[in-house]
Order: sequence, then C-alpha cells, then structure tokens
Amino acid sequence: MSPGLPARRSALRLLDAVMRRGETLDQADHSAMGGVPGFADQALARAIAGEVLRWMADLDALIDGATRQKLADDAKARMVLRIMLAQWLRLETPPHAVIGTGLPLLTGGPRRLAHGVFGTLVRAHVKLPATPTLPEAIAARWGDRAAPIATGLATPPPLDLSFSDMDAVAPMAAELDGVTLAPGHLRLPRGLPVERLRGFEQGTWWVQDLAATLPARLLGDGNGRRILDLCAAPGGKTLQLAAAGWQVTALDASERRLDRLRENLTRTGLSAEVITADALEWEPAEPFDAVLLDAPCTATGTARRHPDVLHRIGAPQIAEMADLQAKLLRRAAGWVKPGGPLIYAVCSLETEEGEDQARDVALASDPIRSDELPAGLQPTSNGWLRTDPGMLVDQGGLDGFFIARWKA
Repeated sequence: MSPGLPARRSALRLLDAVMRRGETLDQADHSAMGGVPGFADQALARAIAGEVLRWMADLDALIDGATRQKLADDAKARMVLRIMLAQWLRLETPPHAVIGTGLPLLTGGPRRLAHGVFGTLVRAHVKLPATPTLPEAIAARWGDRAAPIATGLATPPPLDLSFSDMDAVAPMAAELDGVTLAPGHLRLPRGLPVERLRGFEQGTWWVQDLAATLPARLLGDGNGRRILDLCAAPGGKTLQLAAAGWQVTALDASERRLDRLRENLTRTGLSAEVITADALEWEPAEPFDAVLLDAPCTATGTARRHPDVLHRIGAPQIAEMADLQAKLLRRAAGWVKPGGPLIYAVCSLETEEGEDQARDVALASDPIRSDELPAGLQPTSNGWLRTDPGMLVDQGGLDGFFIARWKA
C-alpha cells in the first residue's frame, strides 16, 4: 500500500459524510480517521477535504471540460478527481504522487477514466481562479455580498489567540512572527500545533477567531457585575468575560460541550458558574446586570474554516435556526436589569439570523460605535455590526458575524 493512501481514503470518507449524509467535518472526523496514523497524515486528510469543499464548483468545471459525457454529481470517479485536482492545484502535490495515491481509490473502468481526465488537465496546465466560485444557491442568497465574501474563502484562516494576560501578547508575537489586531489578541500563521505552543498548558491563551471576540469586547470591563452567557459552550466568550472581571453564569443545553468549557476554565484558571439547561425552559432567580446571547445558528460565517457549511446549509436549516433565535431573544430580553446591556450575536451570514432578528427586539437600541471596534471595521447605519470573510483580507480575514446591542 502506498504510504499516502490512508490519508486519501480518509479524505474521501470525510467528503462522503458531508455530501451524502449532511454531516459536518467535525462530526465525521473520528470515524473517517480510522487507520490514519500520525498527526501529519490526519492533517493532510483534513486539508484535502477542506480544499475540495472550498473549490468544488471550480474543480467540477475543470472535470466537466475534460469529459465527453458528464459524470454524475455523486459519482465516485468525480469525487476522486476532485481530490486529485485539489492536491495538485491547491496543495502543490506533484502529479505523479497524485496519481499514485488517487487511482487506487477506484477500480476498473473509473480508474482509467480518472487517469485520462487528470492527465488531460495536467497537460493543459489548467489553473483555478483567484477566488472560489460559490455554489449557485449561496451566491443567490448572499447577493451583492457574495463576491467579496468569496474572496475571503480562498485560503484557510490563520490562527487567532485570545489572552487573559495582556503582558503575554507582545513576547509571543515577537517569538512567532505574530500580529495584534485588538487588545489581548494575537494572530499567528496557520498550521502551528496549538497544544505545543508556549503558554497552552499554563492557560495563558485560548483559540478564538478575532470576530468571535467582538461580542464580549462590546461589554467592556465587568468590575464584578453579574452576566449571563447564554448558549455558552464551548466557552470562548465565557473565558473573555471572566478575564474582563465579570461574574459569569454560563448556560448551555449540551453537557458534552460544557465539559470542554470546564476544561478550558481549569486550564486558564478562570472561574464561572456552569449550568446545564435548556434556555427555553430555564428561569433565573433574578435578572442579570448584562446578558450575552451567542445564539445557535447555521454557522455559515465560519465557511473559511468549515467549508462544509457551503454544501450543507439551505433554506430549511436557516428557517429552523431563525425560529429558535427569535424565541431565545424574547426570553433573554426579559433577564436583563433595567439599564443593562443585551448583546445578540450569531456566526452566520444569513440576514434571517441577523438583521431580521434585530428588527424585532423591543428594547432600546444601544448602537455599536466605531471606536469600540478593531481598525478596518465599521458598524452599520443601524448601529449593528456585520463582519464577513471578505473583510480585513490583507491581515488574514475574519469569520462572519452579526452583532447587535440593546439597553434594557
């Protein structure tokens, strides 16, 4: 067996789980990685799958241009060709190595077909466009925003860290050639082994995209005040709030995800009250000084790190999430003391989950100001914040979020 074959088989299993069963890459990871030894080969399998999902429309256009008869969309030969082309065109794997690890994924006639198509494209010196072509349904849904968003999806994102100890940022930035885009933030090149970085075991920092830090930043210092972090797991915002001096109650319905939050609290030495409960049924004993609702969503804003959302999310999922978000917002609005802030955030690029939700909140708007945001970001005319992967591209981009703030 070729040394690289297990990683390619794992990539094929990952893609099959996403495209046939509608699973996320994270959900499929454990079963797909069976038989793949070592961190490097597992990372390669994930990288191949991610590049296929990111560039699928463009890979298919190349395949269709080199075949007399169109392959079925779900044909195994098409998926293997996608894997082969993604390695050659995106991961810069030499064609002979691509052939040696790609063709064994097929048998019989499809193997000869895949070899012929791949060879034709190599001889033609084909290229991918500078920006991925989005699936038609998504391009139609995002409208004028689609082209700039796609620009931010061309490459996987860098590694963002959030720090509880501000004095630790500058030394680590100097050591690892990192950049700081906001207080307590450090952006590092992608591909670094997180668990091996200095300060991980000591809990000096945690992984958190810059955009994901903005909801908690908009609440400022806690000074011992009580805050409810709704739908809190896996806990990045809980850690931020605790580090900023808030007395945090972190609530989530998933005990498994809360276990990760507890692990992060232990590692960082920060504290919060952790409650496992359904926010649609739970009731607080008294109102809080502030509430942060980072609501469950379709997560389409994370497409640059989770490109499976480009192929799994459609109108039914958006409608389901929007209904849940509206219910959560109505409850959260009643749990804030008079004069206290309510923050609503979703890592979604869908207006149904963002702007449409904000318009229905009865509380007084507390507009987000430009001086509260990292350089290069601006609030909307409504005083909300909309980020997307096409923003700050020269600095590495950021996830897509919608954030709004009100005062009770």
